[in-house]
Amino acid sequence: MQSSKNFRLDDFVAGWIGGASSVVVGHPLDTVKTRLQAGKNYKNTLHCILSIYRKETAMGFFKGMSFPLASITVYNSVVFGFFSNIQRLINKYRHGDERRPCSMLDLTVASMLTGLVSVGLGAPVDLVKIRLQMQTQTVLAENLHLAGHVPSGTNIPLRSMDIPSRRLYRGPVHCISSILQTEGLQGLYRGAGAMVLRDVPGYALYFIPYAIFCELLTPDASSGPHPCSIWLAGGLAGSISWVTATPADVVKSRMQADAQVQRKYRGILHCIVHSYKTEGAQVFFRGASVNAIRGFPMSSTMFLTYELSLQFFRSL
Repeated sequence: MQSSKNFRLDDFVAGWIGGASSVVVGHPLDTVKTRLQAGKNYKNTLHCILSIYRKETAMGFFKGMSFPLASITVYNSVVFGFFSNIQRLINKYRHGDERRPCSMLDLTVASMLTGLVSVGLGAPVDLVKIRLQMQTQTVLAENLHLAGHVPSGTNIPLRSMDIPSRRLYRGPVHCISSILQTEGLQGLYRGAGAMVLRDVPGYALYFIPYAIFCELLTPDASSGPHPCSIWLAGGLAGSISWVTATPADVVKSRMQADAQVQRKYRGILHCIVHSYKTEGAQVFFRGASVNAIRGFPMSSTMFLTYELSLQFFRSL
């Protein structure tokens, strides 16, 4: 499955399949991570999980998954397709042989270029996903508004009142159209700068550890890595990448969850300074444990499905 001698389409198709499987595996913990980073009133990871389950049932963990399932599959297709093809392109022009194994420098350049390119598609996808995941914040705002209008002397516990849950966004399409109407095209790229800071080094710390672990777990260089080795290498690479990317991910999540009606961050630097002053340095590592746990099954599933799909396509 290829369109020319140097450009292969099977990498894109395999990336699409891997992306779909990783979304299903990782979305529940992604919701927890987003709530911890951009939400309030969560003491820790366990408290966040229990709060979501009690207030929204198990379906709360899959809130906003339809859009990532449709879009992140395309996103991963672009990421893995671009990464594989750019490696071959670098090898061809630097060494004259596209099949030559990449050096560490070539791998780093290909990874960082992939991270840069991924932001163009990934920023709007992440923004819509986060806005949908943070829907409960509108209910919290309504509670606070109502609390200010309860007549003095009215002895009614606020928790006992039945407040209708009004959603700001009815779904992914409505979310996109609302952002375009209120914020313009640039609104879809809010937090893109922080995403560049996260993904350019993040993808280097994703693909390089994967290559290193695969090599270490495959003693016989003449044969390809075993599926178990791919699964383990992918999982470890994902955990490393996501943990190290957590500070930039916190900034990105906060900026993207910051809707125009209640905007408090003027930019990346203001978000960093404001978060530090109000919550301390530890805020930039909020969700790191979730990222480490979530990164393993997501990435192990992604790499394993990608590699097996690629082997299948190339055996046809």
